[in-house]
Amino acid sequence: MTLSIISFVLRLVLILIPLINPFPPRAQRKSAKSSYFVYVGTYTGEKSKGIYVFDFYEGNASSARVAAEIANPSFLAVDPAEDFLYAVNEISNYDGQKTGAISAFSIDRKNGRLAFLNQVSSRGADPCYVTLDVTGKYALAANYTSGTVAVFPRRRDGTLGEPTAVLQHTGHGPNRERQEGPHAHQVVLSRDDRFTIAVDLGLDKLLVYRFDSASGTLKPNDPPFSTVKPGSGPRHLAFRPDGRFAYVLAEMGSTITAFAFDSATGVLRKLQRVSTLPAGFKGQNGAAEIVVHPSGKFLYASNRGDNSIVVFAVGSDGKLTFLGRTPTQGKTPRGFSIDPTGAYLLVANQASDTIVVFNIDRDGHLKPMGTIVNVPSPVAVQFVRAE
Repeated sequence: MTLSIISFVLRLVLILIPLINPFPPRAQRKSAKSSYFVYVGTYTGEKSKGIYVFDFYEGNASSARVAAEIANPSFLAVDPAEDFLYAVNEISNYDGQKTGAISAFSIDRKNGRLAFLNQVSSRGADPCYVTLDVTGKYALAANYTSGTVAVFPRRRDGTLGEPTAVLQHTGHGPNRERQEGPHAHQVVLSRDDRFTIAVDLGLDKLLVYRFDSASGTLKPNDPPFSTVKPGSGPRHLAFRPDGRFAYVLAEMGSTITAFAFDSATGVLRKLQRVSTLPAGFKGQNGAAEIVVHPSGKFLYASNRGDNSIVVFAVGSDGKLTFLGRTPTQGKTPRGFSIDPTGAYLLVANQASDTIVVFNIDRDGHLKPMGTIVNVPSPVAVQFVRAE
């Protein structure tokens, strides 16, 4: 073989190798995996300006930057297509009325920027939760101080319209300091969009409504509610991904109550109640957030006071088995979220102004990654896939 032929063959090999190599360099592989924008809701004041965002990829994170300046965006929700973001404005006076607000934004999936679209009254003071129904046609909000829940139609351009339903809870619980009246803390929809469950801390009730996804209206179910232990103050509910079981976190009691959920009737049946705290714990604690792993195998809840995330295994019968407890490496862990791959958990330490990243191992245990993002007064964490 002549030198010219050898040279030609070598050049041809060098051209073909990148085309046939199934494992290109890491820098080239990155585009084949998912990267995310992580949006953080905060309490605004001297330090925070509104909603923050940072880039997240395989446990690594950039510095946070302001995505939108707005008052007390304490909880966030994203539409199913991840084109729009919605934030409650946890305030008690909006446009001269004793109510809070909900703000709508469009998401730039290339750089994470948020563009303000519109803002509407939440129809109650201090809204603390917003979510979208399965179809993405409606946004539902819980107003803590007023004890109301409301439904808002979502237009094609992402803006919110006037409410199609506003319901006022009534009554009180045994704790006259915290439960002097109704305090709606969350609204959650069943997998099939047929039922809405309103978690009311002031009433110790899970109020179940039949949801009409065509008209956006709510009607009391029969029976209209289930209860938790009096004085425990239910805060948040999380379904197992298959929708067969629901887990209710009680803020005041620092407990989790497991329920079987009948998707045909909307009835919740108690199965079990467990503590989120270690035996012999002394001091004040307020349980904050509860999340079921995408696999349905594990459940996580945060403790403000013990400053930990407690981990349970979820059995086939829906019952929980304690697995462990992990310090959050900060104070007052509020909201947290698991990334769509199920590999990472990001927790917002409100009093420490940090988002701390943990790896979730195959057995559900949490291990700190050493990745910490500084965000002032963080409350909620929301993932959006980047383009």
